Amino acid sequence: MTISTTMDRRALLAGAAGLAALPLAACDDKAMKDVQARLNPTQGSAETAPAPAPTAAAPAPGTGPAPSAVVNGVKAAASPWTFATFQAAMEASGRPSAITEAQWAEIQTRKPAAIARIKTYLEGRFNGVADPNVLAAFEAVPREYFHYAYAQAASTAYQAYEADPKPWAIGHGSVLSDYLGQAYMTQLAAPKPTDVTLEIGTGSGFQSSLLSRVVRDAYTIEIIEPIGRAVDRIFAPLGYSNVHGKVGDGYFGWPEVTEGFDTIMLTCVAQYAPPELFRQLKPGGKLIIPIGQPFRRGQVLYVYTKDAEGRVHSRRDVGVFFIPMTGAMQARPKPG
Repeated sequence: MTISTTMDRRALLAGAAGLAALPLAACDDKAMKDVQARLNPTQGSAETAPAPAPTAAAPAPGTGPAPSAVVNGVKAAASPWTFATFQAAMEASGRPSAITEAQWAEIQTRKPAAIARIKTYLEGRFNGVADPNVLAAFEAVPREYFHYAYAQAASTAYQAYEADPKPWAIGHGSVLSDYLGQAYMTQLAAPKPTDVTLEIGTGSGFQSSLLSRVVRDAYTIEIIEPIGRAVDRIFAPLGYSNVHGKVGDGYFGWPEVTEGFDTIMLTCVAQYAPPELFRQLKPGGKLIIPIGQPFRRGQVLYVYTKDAEGRVHSRRDVGVFFIPMTGAMQARPKPG
């Protein structure tokens, strides 16, 4: 597929663990500096009153939505998402929120327009088709729950479902990404109920939560320890028992999952595709990976597929802009 040269909002994607979403035409030196500034905000920049720091207690049982039921192929919460369940889930995840009930209600009024925006966007990118499972997953997963500034211990839920989709800093150099880009990545993965997926770059946890509403099991790896440890606590209060997270270097994948993965998705830019990821891809599986140089133009989303004989095929998808993959990727030269 030829990469689009249309430098508009739809020509960029946002990964769940750190894509800084800017129109490709805006990715000049000044824009790059703006991106890096957004990923490292100054202390006290959160607009809500600081909440108490996350505690070390385990999530309390019986809080948050009831266990999920499957509706039209997508796991939906069996109990309504109310201000009370939001507050209980935030407490159980060790992230008390200062959001008021009136603010929470106003947040909910913005969600239908955001879903409609996602539908229109996907139809424009996928030949008029917006995957109903992707839309249902966005309906099922409460994005406001994932809006949190970890370095400041403050909920930023009031920012959810913004009319101008953009990434939000969550601290420690990570972001909650543009929801249009996350929708694109999810539909590109074409998740199925029998799938096992791996995300490299957990970030806020929103991307794997979306996948988890469709697939059998969603694994996710985060290399930034304070983010990985904090975010690993947020899934259980929502009843997302099929999301499995760990702190580690995604360069090496998750070899302990011996059955392999139907989809491996990177939400950070790599300079090349790590060989170990191909080994962990099932026949018929798909590796979705941004490739390019850190904080530079020219990054491209590649889609690799493994056929039944184990041969790997690749295609270029669209131009993107992600923050870099760290760890072994930065220390190991591209294999010959």
